[in-house]
Amino acid sequence: MLTPGQKVPSLDLPLTIDARFELSKQKPDTYTMLVFYRGKHCPICKGQLEEIGGRLSDFTDRGINVFAISMDSEERAMVAHDEWDSHDLPLAYGLSEEKAREYGLFISEKRSGSEEPDMFSEPGMFLVKPDGELYFQVVQNAPFTRPPLDDLLDGIDFIQKNDYPTRGTLT
Repeated sequence: MLTPGQKVPSLDLPLTIDARFELSKQKPDTYTMLVFYRGKHCPICKGQLEEIGGRLSDFTDRGINVFAISMDSEERAMVAHDEWDSHDLPLAYGLSEEKAREYGLFISEKRSGSEEPDMFSEPGMFLVKPDGELYFQVVQNAPFTRPPLDDLLDGIDFIQKNDYPTRGTLT
């Protein structure tokens, strides 16, 4: 598990728009938000990414770069890109199990008879400061109950207005 205040692991992944996401090259005004999702098999992920994509300006107006990331193959990621209404939300794919574990994500195996890939990460959400330090994280071992976006945005507004420090650094 990552400790808030420490540097997050590097990420360099392909995007479904024929480009690359390199975390080290992000220069947001406030944060880079990493939304790790289970993959194209997950209807809850679909709803979450469609909601975030539909409200992307709520994040970008606050100086936040948002990326959705999965362990999906290119083929599976392109299905999500083409079939989900995630608007302009960048979708990165090909996250390795090793890198997912570096982020402290839970890993699950395919359920017999399901359309799940053989192995995938469970959801996680991270706010990373421009210097690469972790500010906030939510890691889940199941797909249910994602952080409500209004609560998240209200929290970000409070953080910015009050210069609220990184918490949980003594774990």
